[in-house]
Amino acid sequence: MPDHLPDHDLPPLADTPQRSGLSRRNFLVGASAASVLAAAGWGAAPKAVAAPGEKLVRIAIMGTSDIHANALNWDYYKDAAYTDSGKNAIGLARVSSLVNQVRADVGRERTLLFDAGDTLQGTPLGFYFATVDPVTTSGAIHPMAAQFNAIGYDAVALGNHEFNYGLDFLDNWISQLDAPALAANAVHAGTTVPRYEPFVIKTMHAGAGLPPIRVGVLGLTNPGIVIWDKANVSGKVDVLDVVDSAARWVPVMRRRGVDVVVVSVHAGDSGLSSYGSDLPVENASALLAEQVPGIDVILFGHAHNDVPQRIVTNAATGKQVVMSEPAKWGQRLSVFDLDLAFSRGSWTVVSTSAHSVNANTVEDDPALVAVVQAQHDAVVAYVNTPVATSTETLSAAESCWKDTAILDYVNHVQIETVSKAIAGSAEASLPIISIAAPFNRAATFPAGQVTIRDVAGLYIYDNTLLASVLTGAQIKDYLEYSAKYFLTVAPDAPVAPASWTNALNTPDYNFDQFSGVTYDIDISQPQGSRIANLAWAGVPVAADQRFVVAVNNYRQSGGGGFPHIAGAPVVYNAQVAIREAIVAYASDTGVIDPADFHVVNWKLVRAGTPVF
Repeated sequence: MPDHLPDHDLPPLADTPQRSGLSRRNFLVGASAASVLAAAGWGAAPKAVAAPGEKLVRIAIMGTSDIHANALNWDYYKDAAYTDSGKNAIGLARVSSLVNQVRADVGRERTLLFDAGDTLQGTPLGFYFATVDPVTTSGAIHPMAAQFNAIGYDAVALGNHEFNYGLDFLDNWISQLDAPALAANAVHAGTTVPRYEPFVIKTMHAGAGLPPIRVGVLGLTNPGIVIWDKANVSGKVDVLDVVDSAARWVPVMRRRGVDVVVVSVHAGDSGLSSYGSDLPVENASALLAEQVPGIDVILFGHAHNDVPQRIVTNAATGKQVVMSEPAKWGQRLSVFDLDLAFSRGSWTVVSTSAHSVNANTVEDDPALVAVVQAQHDAVVAYVNTPVATSTETLSAAESCWKDTAILDYVNHVQIETVSKAIAGSAEASLPIISIAAPFNRAATFPAGQVTIRDVAGLYIYDNTLLASVLTGAQIKDYLEYSAKYFLTVAPDAPVAPASWTNALNTPDYNFDQFSGVTYDIDISQPQGSRIANLAWAGVPVAADQRFVVAVNNYRQSGGGGFPHIAGAPVVYNAQVAIREAIVAYASDTGVIDPADFHVVNWKLVRAGTPVF
């Protein structure tokens, strides 16, 4: 199949007029649209000056990304309104208030709204309607579809987390959207044929006596999907290179007569990947701007950064491409100002700029709150359900440098679950050990009643449990890779563990800790030579000794680039959600007592001397 298909061989494409959306009053009484936008950080760029015979029109393109199932300004883990040190606000209800203001300022007929992906997963709200009370069973409208429709999105690109709950669930969500879902580079396995719509063309009213402005938006998703959601997409969906795919589709859009090309891409702008070079670049949005001619605007996401504006010069044309990333969770709205000139029968983009506007300057749009209120209330009730009683307070605050009871509880549940599942199998005689990482330093099990909310705050990801077989030598390699999380610290340096972590920009969730074997991490040694005294049952681990290792699906699929685990034989994979396994185990036992499971089996040392 050729790389660039002729138009008559392309899959059907949408070419639809812009939806009118919903008309709502300004909920910020006494504040004009312009003053609200100025307070939010949006200073509209000066308009271009028309040349003789030209007609100038300004349009605004708005964008969100990485909403991660945040419908309202609510923290389900704290059971309270969201707060953070940056005074951010979150949720699509906040975004809606900002969108209302931009539409009021610019004119509804001259604005478009797109999203760059990662909508379905990230909070208990997303988890609940995917697994506890799945909309695919109940027939309910997914809350994130309901809100997208109520706001009036014009198109949404798919992010990698859209694939977390499987293709059937994703297809159901897409069917509920009024807006098209785009992913030009997510193709039927073994082909170059997109499984989803590659792009859509929107028409915008330019004014009396002027032809409409045609804006094409191309959606692109992340190649890492084939690692991170291998179990869901293997043999069904391939994800092609972001840059190559744009080079294929942008000319098609131009031949369709678009005046403006927008790319909504779920990829950061660093040019780097969290995996090896065997897959296309993960964070390729700036490479896209630099290497593919014909793009005017890039809305990007995935990295969760607030990038109000980045300008990249295209290497082939010398043209400047404007980019913006709107942070995460609805904290920002990216707004692109485009001035177009009409002359000699065609539109030309003459100026572009971008800003991000801050959601903390507005309140939730009551209409968007009402859309999901009942579903939100159901989730709040669910997460506050008691599951067990803890004999003492267990905290994750020191889990990034100490073996803590709360993380041992995760490993304990994983070992217990795998042990029961493989009983009677050929691997049942092997030692069973477990891997867990500190996902949330703020996680706590209070003394007394522990709820689902507390468990969800500890295990914040929707991972499932697997078990693979690794050798002693492979476990040593794995632990060395994990130990790169720490800086190299002199034996006599002051004890300041919080300043030693996250070396090489390694996130907390990539500091894997083992239960079931004992070992030291000598942070005075160079990275790659830190693991000492690795033993099982008091005996040094032999290089060829075999272990059953309980591990989450993200890590087993290759997430984080840890050695050996992705290719190791899998002996258990019942698709059990780890968070649900923890809830079930806690409910069955009724009591969480560290005396039953907490063993300090690893420690930080410097030159062989324990740090603590």
